[in-house]
Amino acid sequence: MSSIYVLSDNKSIATVEDPQSFIQFLKEFQECMRRAFNENFQIKDFAGKRGYPPQVLRELMSGTPMAVCIPREYGGIGSSMEESIHFESSTAYESLTLSLMLGINTALFIQPVVRYGQEAVKQRIFNQFLNHQAMGGLMITEPDYGSDALNMQASFTESDHFYHVLGQKHWAGLTGQADFWLLTARKRTPAGDLMRDIDIFICEEKVPGQNIDVEEYFENLGLYQIRYGRNNIDVFIPSEQRLIPKSTGIKMLLDLLHRSRFQFAGMGHGFIRRILDEAINHTKTRKVSNHKLFEYDQVQQRLSRLQSNFTVLSAFCLKSGEFADFGYDVSGMGLEANVIKTVSSDYMQESAQSLLQLVGARGYKQNDFAGQAIVDSRPFQIFEGSNDILYHQIAESVMKMMRVLKEKSLFEFLKGYAARAAGRLQDLVSFDLNFDLPQRKLVELGTLLSRIISMDHVVYLGEKGYRKDLIENAIEVLKQDISTILKTFTFNNQVKVVVDYQEGSQWFGLGKNSGTV
Repeated sequence: MSSIYVLSDNKSIATVEDPQSFIQFLKEFQECMRRAFNENFQIKDFAGKRGYPPQVLRELMSGTPMAVCIPREYGGIGSSMEESIHFESSTAYESLTLSLMLGINTALFIQPVVRYGQEAVKQRIFNQFLNHQAMGGLMITEPDYGSDALNMQASFTESDHFYHVLGQKHWAGLTGQADFWLLTARKRTPAGDLMRDIDIFICEEKVPGQNIDVEEYFENLGLYQIRYGRNNIDVFIPSEQRLIPKSTGIKMLLDLLHRSRFQFAGMGHGFIRRILDEAINHTKTRKVSNHKLFEYDQVQQRLSRLQSNFTVLSAFCLKSGEFADFGYDVSGMGLEANVIKTVSSDYMQESAQSLLQLVGARGYKQNDFAGQAIVDSRPFQIFEGSNDILYHQIAESVMKMMRVLKEKSLFEFLKGYAARAAGRLQDLVSFDLNFDLPQRKLVELGTLLSRIISMDHVVYLGEKGYRKDLIENAIEVLKQDISTILKTFTFNNQVKVVVDYQEGSQWFGLGKNSGTV
């Protein structure tokens, strides 16, 4: 059986056997990236500039990257989640911004349409992505209801086979660039009330009555090639462009978001692999006091943490490919998705900071990879759920399971939930958990649990045949981190801000030489 796919310039058709179709597709897209970034322009040429130059974007899109998750019956290559994550990793190695741009298209538009879209519109929409370089995104966040998405005020009413959607959305990636949008809204009753459940609609920008007004473009710090802004929504959506939930709209939205969070592993893996390569190459060539940086113990410590981060993200990629394949409903897998999202994004930022420390002043040039890596990776800790909130949710999820099991011992619980890691941490986690914790301690507990679960994934990766020395190094680094976080968690810190701090807080005049001049 063969797989056929058409490149977007309608000139190149590749026919390959099924086992090789994805590999061939990936190789061709890697060639597109090399031509776009190395022959036409350098990544550094984009520093501080908004959007990709048109010729670069055309070159990138000529590889039909959106085909990676469009089913074969609609003309795509229908790859698995494992292959999609590998594709995202390969893209992030070259450009984190490009990987995010493609992730917005695939995880936040195409995958939900594949799973919940009506057959009447799928082929037409996917043809636009395969043959006309279309792009799509998702609008959830509202100016007054950022993290409180379930209380969104965007609303819709239904009449004459159309849905009239009204509201305001902001911070949607690809603002003003996307041809298609998924819009989230709540039904408004005849009495004017908003229903609790959420619906999602496909909006086609170029169709009269579906155009979205961009009120303002934001000057975002980093991720310069992706536009963000504030959008006014007043559109009429045909009934066949409503997504059909399998149970409730809220579960459909959770399925969408959790699957997207699982895919942070791919973007983080490629990004950290690039950082690790940059760091090793720099420290092996840069000399300080007649010694290569690579030879210094502190540098080795930084490099080993980078390599540990890379190994943990490798474990996440493996698990995401198993947990979140496209046929699965992941609406109930918030704990697993939140662990992968939070730890991936934390390690991305930590790795970028470490690389900048290693390269020194060079990294403060705006066109240097190290400095750009910091501002590009930082938003990953905020969007699709702020990490502070998600760590809180991780802690609450675990405590809920422990209450159901009537289990207070953290070690006994972990023996059932993360058994591969529990045995290695028995001396650290053999204590009863207090379920009455302030919010700051819940966040710390969630951080602790996320690292323990990460270790469990790393041990699993080793069982699958991953390189043993990398596994053992990552376990050692994780164990050190868990020990440090645990000490913070058990320290009783109830400090609160002093609001009227200005009174009595002037240092000037308190020194031993005050009044002598």
